[in-house]
Amino acid sequence: MTEGRFVVPEVVATHFHLRPGDTVGDFGAGTGFFATVLSRLVGPEGKVYCVEIQKNLVEKLIDKVRLEHLSNVEVIWGDLEEESATKIPDNTLDAGVIVNTLFQTEDRNLAVREIARTLRSGGKLFIIDWIESWGGLGPQPGNVLDKDEARAVAESAGLTFEREFDAGGHHYGLAFRKS
Repeated sequence: MTEGRFVVPEVVATHFHLRPGDTVGDFGAGTGFFATVLSRLVGPEGKVYCVEIQKNLVEKLIDKVRLEHLSNVEVIWGDLEEESATKIPDNTLDAGVIVNTLFQTEDRNLAVREIARTLRSGGKLFIIDWIESWGGLGPQPGNVLDKDEARAVAESAGLTFEREFDAGGHHYGLAFRKS
């Protein structure tokens, strides 16, 4: 891993192996940190669902999509911790991405099950989260979700671990597949 480097969407997204025409979900999309790069990777024939629970961030994300003319991005105000609240149909996504969000969820198992529901057979889930609490950034020390726990949560949702990937000096990246 590269020490000192934080998550860089253009770099990290190379590990997702997305192709033009793919459909991808960005869960806990915030203000759209990954929206632009995901939109470019799937191209005009692809689709990006950006799901966010915080209404003020949804509004900022909608503005970003409009300003950057990301016509293949749909912004969804939804809660990962409620069944079907992401409003994405079952078995739709080629890939799901959750970045710096899983540590914040109260019911991690339900959140990952909700994402898994939206993945098609063979679809991938990419979890990126903090390795540690770092200099006041990221989670408080007691809220860090270590990669073994993240893996256990994904596997309990029926996903198969595939690999670990470099997500920066302060983050881990895990890839899973839905059977």
